[in-house]
Amino acid sequence: MVYRNPWMTVREDVIERDNGAHGIYGVVDKCDSAIILPVEDDQIYLIEQFRYPIGEKSLEFPQGSLEKDGVDPAEIARKELQGETGLVAERLECFGEIRIASAYTNQKTYAFLAIGLTQAARTPDVEEHDLVVRKVSLAQLHELIRDNRIKDAQTLAAWALYQSRSGGSSEGA
Repeated sequence: MVYRNPWMTVREDVIERDNGAHGIYGVVDKCDSAIILPVEDDQIYLIEQFRYPIGEKSLEFPQGSLEKDGVDPAEIARKELQGETGLVAERLECFGEIRIASAYTNQKTYAFLAIGLTQAARTPDVEEHDLVVRKVSLAQLHELIRDNRIKDAQTLAAWALYQSRSGGSSEGA
């Protein structure tokens, strides 16, 4: 282990490649997470928040981790959805698993469609103090993606996965 904090562990593994060459491989261990597509009729909720590593605001689907291993992905999704947006889903449907960056981390994100939304109180964590909830039409979402205004890889991957599972339709859930 090279580094550890409450959110991740960074380690360097001494490895032997299949060709016999030895080396060091850096791995970031992170708990699994969830990304949620809160669709309501022909609209969807996004969040916008400042992301320190890139030094700018990022437009994304609600997402995150509970920083514990072995948590049911649906529990992660419910807590992140309400924490970030204040939305409570009557039902969550998991439609896929995304490997965030398999070249250097083992973290997985489970993608969920949130159905039957009702508004409750937001419970943001300390790093989400500046988070803004945005409700956009599905046509606007396509425009934001096409214009490269949404750059978050997990958001783009979750939307592509959802579109492929729903037959390319962007109409409702």
